[in-house]
Amino acid sequence: MMEGMLKTLCILLVFASFAHGKETTYITDDVSASELFSLRIEPRMFNWTYEGLSEQFLYRSSLEGYPDLPPWVRYMYSPEYHSGFLYGTPPLRTADTRVPIEIIALNRLTYETKRLVLILAVHRKQPAKHIIQMKIDNLNWVHMMDPGRIENLKNIFRNDLWSESRSDLHVIFMDSAVKLGARLPLRPQQREGVVVHLGSSTEFSKRMLELQEEVKPLYKISSCTYKRTSVQTTFENSGFKLDWCAFRLVTTEDDITALPHHPNESHKHDGARKDHHQHVSHFLDKWDAPLKSEVPERNYSDEIAISFAIPGMIFALLLCGLTIILCFQHEKLMQKSSRTEYSPVAPNVQMVQYSPDDMNSTIKLKSLRDAPFDDSHSISPTESYYRDGATHIGNMYMRPKPPPYKLAGNANSPTLKRNGNFEI
Repeated sequence: MMEGMLKTLCILLVFASFAHGKETTYITDDVSASELFSLRIEPRMFNWTYEGLSEQFLYRSSLEGYPDLPPWVRYMYSPEYHSGFLYGTPPLRTADTRVPIEIIALNRLTYETKRLVLILAVHRKQPAKHIIQMKIDNLNWVHMMDPGRIENLKNIFRNDLWSESRSDLHVIFMDSAVKLGARLPLRPQQREGVVVHLGSSTEFSKRMLELQEEVKPLYKISSCTYKRTSVQTTFENSGFKLDWCAFRLVTTEDDITALPHHPNESHKHDGARKDHHQHVSHFLDKWDAPLKSEVPERNYSDEIAISFAIPGMIFALLLCGLTIILCFQHEKLMQKSSRTEYSPVAPNVQMVQYSPDDMNSTIKLKSLRDAPFDDSHSISPTESYYRDGATHIGNMYMRPKPPPYKLAGNANSPTLKRNGNFEI
């Protein structure tokens, strides 16, 4: 994905160099200082037709002759609308000036590039002294770019809550809540939310002050979408669900850039800057590269030492523990082998012998356990089939006694039959 983005950027920059030699379209748009402006960049501005391809068009915007936009101008692309949006709030110091914004467009289907210069003619306007800050949870910033939805939001205050602001109520600031520090929703289908500031020069109405007192106990909570207020139905009927923990009424005599959520729109130049950096026009907020001496340096020696020391200590402890375990295990094995001795057969071992009492009588296997001991009939350990240490001796004594043997046929014949069936 990263390689594809770099490839597209390189292609755009190459074609942008050729676009400078082609015909350039100039558009002038009137904007007011301290008031939000928004401009939708779409294919028809370049005489192109959208053919249903995903991200068919790619746009790059910057201050003409510079690599980036002024800090108070922002650009965002909306896949939902297949268009780009330029928006921002011109500060008071840009009043009565013309700010050229260069837009390079690339058709990724035909690799055709076109160049357009948007000239923002900033007019002077009295800044708002009374400002409403709110966060709308059920919409994204691109939805609030719709002029009809902005008018619906204004009409809530013009008609119901703040009728005194009917003449000059306007949007001062608007941006995505995620870009201002809010968390992304858990489900992608949910809206990210948008922060909106409305302002006017008239005093707040009594109804607005009562609403502020109503939501003031919620200020200690960062987000509370589950809270409801007395004007909840009024906003929901117009399609807005507010986070009342972010609802504020602000009165200020300063520039709107002092308000929370507003982007820092100018670089601070201190006295240590050299003279060749001061030729940059301040009202255009042109990009100015910092000096090499101003770039902070970081020493990584401590981080490297810690990253090796902690794993090394853990490895040493594990090695010591494993060595101790192996030593004790070896000692136990040596002790066990030294105690190993010959163990005789258990005294309850029962052996039998063949004893024919009479040729005509039944031959029985008598037990040697109850018979007197006789060395001549004893079984030698070397001649016995069963010896000490044999693994099957214990199972032998669990077998039942064999049936008795009977003589059959001629008494002098050595042939015997067991039960008259099998010859031995």
